[in-house]
Amino acid sequence: MIALVDLPDLNVWLALASPAHAHHHQAARYWEQQAAQQVVFCDVTAIGLVRLMSQAKVMGSAVKSPAEASQLLQALCTQPGVAMARPQSEGWDVFHGFLRQGGLPPRLCTDAYLAALAVANGRRLVSFDNDFGRFAGLHWLQLP
Repeated sequence: MIALVDLPDLNVWLALASPAHAHHHQAARYWEQQAAQQVVFCDVTAIGLVRLMSQAKVMGSAVKSPAEASQLLQALCTQPGVAMARPQSEGWDVFHGFLRQGGLPPRLCTDAYLAALAVANGRRLVSFDNDFGRFAGLHWLQLP
């Protein structure tokens, strides 16, 4: 069953937006075959996409200026079914619960927030990252 709303992780948005990305074909396959009818950015993934697209270390010769990356983000948000999330809940209680379960490495704090946002709003999180399996109650799709 496909979720009503997908919340892709930054790694999925970057792969979709970058044809030279190592996971571009897997991201495109998700987009064409598995994506929900509504796919949303949250503030974290939108800002992260602009930041990464503007870094030569990440993008190489395909690097964009922040203005160009902003235009790309806006262009993605004009695609049918794509929008900026307007969550009913920011998921802070769920986020703090994930952090207090213990054993969460600091590098996964942003993942905990994305997972909490998805859980609190009934969204499916989509990622290439297998670390999301640690978050109880999360509906997620791990891309190969």
